[in-house]
Amino acid sequence: MSASVASAQVPWWREPTKDQWYAWIAAWLGWTLDAFDFTVFLLIIAPIAKEFNVPLVEVTAVLTLTLWGRFVGATANGWLADRIGRKTPLMISIAWYSVCNFIAGLAPTFWVLFLFRALLGIGMGAEWPAGAALAMETWPARSRGFMGAVLQGSWGIGFLLSSGIYGLFYNYIGWRGMLLIGIAPALAIIYVRFFVKEPEVWAENRQLQRTQKREVRLPLFSIFKLRLLGNTATACVMMASAFVLYYANYALFATHLQLDLHLSPALVALPIALANTLFFLSSAFWGWVAERAGRRAAIIIPAVLGIPTAFLYLWIQDYNWIVVGFALQGMFACGGMHVQYPAYLSERFPTEVRATAVGFCYHQGAIWGGLAAPLLVGYATAHHIALSAPILVTTVVCLVIFVIAVFLSPETKGKVLVSDLVVT
Repeated sequence: MSASVASAQVPWWREPTKDQWYAWIAAWLGWTLDAFDFTVFLLIIAPIAKEFNVPLVEVTAVLTLTLWGRFVGATANGWLADRIGRKTPLMISIAWYSVCNFIAGLAPTFWVLFLFRALLGIGMGAEWPAGAALAMETWPARSRGFMGAVLQGSWGIGFLLSSGIYGLFYNYIGWRGMLLIGIAPALAIIYVRFFVKEPEVWAENRQLQRTQKREVRLPLFSIFKLRLLGNTATACVMMASAFVLYYANYALFATHLQLDLHLSPALVALPIALANTLFFLSSAFWGWVAERAGRRAAIIIPAVLGIPTAFLYLWIQDYNWIVVGFALQGMFACGGMHVQYPAYLSERFPTEVRATAVGFCYHQGAIWGGLAAPLLVGYATAHHIALSAPILVTTVVCLVIFVIAVFLSPETKGKVLVSDLVVT
């Protein structure tokens, strides 16, 4: 009996080995706690502006630099992960973003907070390429799309934790307490250090590079060679539109509810908590779709459904509809369409450049996403309108661009990740 036939007769959750589960859990911890440290800031933009007596646009600029730092961290750590392995860069990234968030909570001035939240972006961006490559290279091909979706969907758990703490404890601990809690993710480093091994496919590929004297020293340049250029370009457009869409919604939604509708912390937290709960829960469903209908279908369907859903919470002013609409968007444009990125991007690029490629393509979108908040706040302020109008227009336009980019991208369902040398 062949190995493929034998594995097909085993339930998918029993196919992975103990080491494969350890690797996936490590990536899951890094990503979920990354989400907590980042999203906590989205809930306290208005209070920070009030305490330091600075314009709201200046505080949203912190978000911009944090996202731009993600690009720097992802590109640098992707290169490092392709050179020395996935494990050490993952530990470095977790330590980086945890310490930066803690120091930001102690900031005596706005500019100290500005600096360390900007630096946090480097560690945040560094986590994704190392964690995604570690988990996806280790996990069996049969259920990679499903578990990649659950991994990415766990961003919702991190956001759920931050919104829950905000709704329950903000009145007692304030915005500083929200940031100081961010040191806790550093404990995950202990787990990664003692339980996680490097993926075999990476180790074998690295050995081949050395023995055949074909080391890829500049993987970032390699993804722009003719053979990979089209793939790189569509991935970049896809992620740029996705980031602008996500941060136009999530970065400003709490601020919109606080400033335009004057809602309390508990009322602000409710739709965000529900959206992130459905984000995580629906990730399993979209992962199931990806394993049957393909990666592209599992990405395009929720993106298309996100267009009419946006009108429910951005066009209608009734709070009940806002809660329902934003919660549903957690399954669609603010959640479901995003969960295939770890598997889909990892499957699109060869092993020699995988961490660099997924880090660059994913996080170059952060440059564009980082512009969304200050530009939309500036526009709304200059025209004396609610934030909901520019957010709605941005959402619809970005979804159309996103769907086109994914439609022009390759299907990768069932692809086996190998150690063969591909880049020349």
